[in-house]
Amino acid sequence: MVDTTGSTGLGPVHHISKLDVRELRPTQITVGLREVAEKREQWRALKKKDRKEFLDSHLVPAVLGPNGAFYITDHHHLARALLDEGWDTVWAAVQADLGNLGRDEFWVVMDHRMWVHPYDADGIRRDFSDVPKRIAALVDDPYRSLAGEVRRRGGFSKDTTPFSEFLWADFFRRRIPESQLREDFVGAVALALELCHTRAAIHLPGWSGTHIDDRT
Repeated sequence: MVDTTGSTGLGPVHHISKLDVRELRPTQITVGLREVAEKREQWRALKKKDRKEFLDSHLVPAVLGPNGAFYITDHHHLARALLDEGWDTVWAAVQADLGNLGRDEFWVVMDHRMWVHPYDADGIRRDFSDVPKRIAALVDDPYRSLAGEVRRRGGFSKDTTPFSEFLWADFFRRRIPESQLREDFVGAVALALELCHTRAAIHLPGWSGTHIDDRT
C-alpha cells in the first residue's frame, strides 16, 4: 500500500493499492452486460504498452470492510470487463477504512454514505445479503446498458451523484418495455433520448433537456 494525500477526483484517498480483481467485492447487484462487452472491446483494442497507462488513469474507488475485504463503489463495469478478459489486477483508491465495523453496521454506514446500491434487475431494493460476493456474480440489467448508451449520446450529463445511471435506468424501466429493449436496442435508445429531455426526467442527475413538455 502506498500512502498518499493527493486527490483523484474521487474524494479523499487514504492510500492506493494494487488489488486482485477476483477478490474485489461489489456494492451493487447488477451491471449492464452490453456495456461490459463494449469495455472488453476497448480493452482488447489497446496495445500492451497502453494498458498500464489506462489502468493508472482509471483508479477504482474502494472501501476496506470487515475481514480485510475491499468493496468497490464505482467502476463495476470496468472491473467485470477486466475479469472477463482474464486480467488480474487494478489500482484502487481506498477512500475509507471501515474494517473495524461489524457486518451489519458496515452496511448501514455504506448505505448512509450512498456507497451501496442493493437493487436487483427489476429495480427492486433487496437485502444487503443479496449483493454478490464477487464481481463475476453481477447479473445483467439491460436498462443500465441503455442508460449508459444514452449518456454517451448526450442524453444527460455525467454526474457525481452516486449510482446516477441506475436512477436513469429505473426511469427508462418504467417507460420502455423490456421486450422492446431486448428486440430493438437502437429503437429503445432513440425513444430514451426523447424521454430524457422531458419534464418527467427533470429531477434526475445530469438532466440536460433543451425543452420541457408534458410527456411522461
